[in-house]
Amino acid sequence: MIAKRHLFSLLGATAVTATVAGTVHAQRSRPGPRAGYFPNSVLHTHDGRKLRFYDDLVKGKVVAINMMYTSCAGVCPGNTANLKQVQERLSDQLGKHVFMYSLTLRPDVDTPQALAEYVDRYAIPKGWTFLTGKPAEVDVIRRKLGFFNEDPVLDADLNLHTGMVRIGNETLDRWAMSPALGSAKQIARSILELRT
Repeated sequence: MIAKRHLFSLLGATAVTATVAGTVHAQRSRPGPRAGYFPNSVLHTHDGRKLRFYDDLVKGKVVAINMMYTSCAGVCPGNTANLKQVQERLSDQLGKHVFMYSLTLRPDVDTPQALAEYVDRYAIPKGWTFLTGKPAEVDVIRRKLGFFNEDPVLDADLNLHTGMVRIGNETLDRWAMSPALGSAKQIARSILELRT
């Protein structure tokens, strides 16, 4: 009798586990709120991986994304240094609950190797992914993220590119911008607040 009761409880637990796993899988495979908005372009990471922008990088995630390029002598070094402090504040969350990405404004010259050298030059720890891709596709992503100027002349001038970080929770469709040179503590807090 005890053996049958134990067997039924195990079968019940297995059924609940299978149901939960099925629900999680269904949620992950279901399109998120920005599926029709963000492109699903293939991007290349600084560590040699190929990932799709929407499916692999944004869908169902809390993200912090900035624009940069490796030869930038303007705002990029300061932004990178400040975002490193943000990364340190989020270290236990990165790769699990929060994802940091930097997308190049110069995909024509910023190869994965150039991005890897940039990561080495600034001693950026794991957990922050630098991305490049086809110039036309990167430009579409940049615009969808709001990193552009309405004036095409100003938009084409890389020296005037925005020093902002787009933060968002794709699952809840909550999005904001924060100055990349703002308080690292405040940026990290804003990212974490978007989780709920």
